[in-house]
Amino acid sequence: MRLAGLYVITDSQVRDPLETARLVLQGGGRIVQLREKHMTTRQLVRIGQALRTLTREYGALLIVNDRLDVALAVEADGVHLGQDDLPAALARKIAGDRFIIGVSAETVEEARRAEADGATYLGVGPMFATATKPDAGAPVGPERLRLIKQAVAIPVFGIGGIAPANARAVLEAGADGVCVISAIVGAPDPRAATQTFIHLLSEVAREPLT
Repeated sequence: MRLAGLYVITDSQVRDPLETARLVLQGGGRIVQLREKHMTTRQLVRIGQALRTLTREYGALLIVNDRLDVALAVEADGVHLGQDDLPAALARKIAGDRFIIGVSAETVEEARRAEADGATYLGVGPMFATATKPDAGAPVGPERLRLIKQAVAIPVFGIGGIAPANARAVLEAGADGVCVISAIVGAPDPRAATQTFIHLLSEVAREPLT
């Protein structure tokens, strides 16, 4: 499966991760990340195993945030690593060539280093102000994403504060997709919200380049 399009991240403080994933998958989403900072390892494994079963039913990808050990234990498709997590080069050595490794990046230098270390894709952000990650730095904006996209050959996703109203700017800057939390997890109807994003992604993809 090509790494592009809509990428949805769970948040159990807003909605149960399994419910989130089920509604997203029913709405057409095909990339789900398990991101739960406040869970124990056993809790992560239990939910990860259930998500693995669910995502396989839909032919979707499962990514685990931060925890390579949990990702491997539940047979996820990949892991997403921050700048303070396990280095991508070491994760690649442990997990092998086929494992998906995403890396967070805010600068061109971080993006190039991640690509050189074996990253499969980049999560660039925060694009806009976000309450989901209080420790996130100042918004980097679509223009920084454009520069990063021009500097690397791997897929680039915009993340942070993305909603239907501002996603177009991220996509027009060259993003291969958008990572979304609140605008879907916190929506009254996550399935409908997923479909809104997918429609927007398809619409932008069909527009001629200028």
